[in-house]
Amino acid sequence: MNSVPGPYDATRERLADLMADQPAYRVGQVWRGLHVNARRPAEMTELPPLLRKRLDSSLPPALQPISESVSDKGETVKWLFALQDGARVETVLMHYRDRTTVCVSSQAGCAMRCSFCATGQAGFTRHLSAGEIVEQVVAAIRQAKAHPTGERRVSNVVFMGMGEPLANYDRLWPAIVRLHDDIGISARHLTVSTVGVVPGIRRLATEKLPVNLAVSLHAANDRLRESLVPLNKRYPLSVLTEACRSYVAAKGRRLSFEWALIDGVNDRAEDAAELAAIAVPLAAHVNLIPLNPTPGYAVVGSSPGRVRQFRDGLTDLGVKATIRRNRGSDIDAACGQLAARA
Repeated sequence: MNSVPGPYDATRERLADLMADQPAYRVGQVWRGLHVNARRPAEMTELPPLLRKRLDSSLPPALQPISESVSDKGETVKWLFALQDGARVETVLMHYRDRTTVCVSSQAGCAMRCSFCATGQAGFTRHLSAGEIVEQVVAAIRQAKAHPTGERRVSNVVFMGMGEPLANYDRLWPAIVRLHDDIGISARHLTVSTVGVVPGIRRLATEKLPVNLAVSLHAANDRLRESLVPLNKRYPLSVLTEACRSYVAAKGRRLSFEWALIDGVNDRAEDAAELAAIAVPLAAHVNLIPLNPTPGYAVVGSSPGRVRQFRDGLTDLGVKATIRRNRGSDIDAACGQLAARA
């Protein structure tokens, strides 16, 4: 994967080896500098200059920024990063009145082939390492600290960027633990999104940290969902909803369903009734997202009026539903638009 491990793929043991000629406490200093202070080795002024130089060359960044796009008067920022082997990923930082959220990628590309998603249309390149995932959050922390209205703190991390997080479970979970234990982001502010990788949901239910689970549902009958989310052929709705039920029972966390509203496809009254039949027994919250345009999918998103009508229909059926504001659609930073193009 990487020719040289990045700073966030380095273990404490690796740092100790790099500083074998230094006092033992230096390892803790560098670890805190990387995770708590979000500093590069060259910026750690508490270290001797020669040691800074050594660490800076031994632990090069795993992510190199290619471009930065800004929207919403600076409140949404998207980065295109090149990884050391040339793969590309995108990361989105979003400032809200009461929180700052970073949407991170877990894979370069995606193998799930969801028909309306630009990432899925582009295909799969590779999994990201745990350190590459963490480093996206650190990049966002650094940017947030420099916010023009004053320092902002990244409070929420959502794994809703490029890739299917639960298909990269063995690297995703160590990254989550690092974000929680070392960077200090609460489990209740960490959200893992999935299109329905049932074995991953079951594994997630056994972990100690009660992170949030968001399922990209988009259809509530198998026939339609298979056309939108091909993975449904392997894990149909009956299997997926049972895994969700087990997760909620194990963790006591609220389940969310993501629903991209597509004009004339999944925004009808019968679609709302099918969704309610699944959401109500699970006490799931539904996030409604007007479909964002992507080059490979000609169908358009539902109109604002149709979105409100669908929300009201769900509410009448006892479902808690929120219309999510599109952020960064003009810079291809919104849900389903990440395609790793400069």
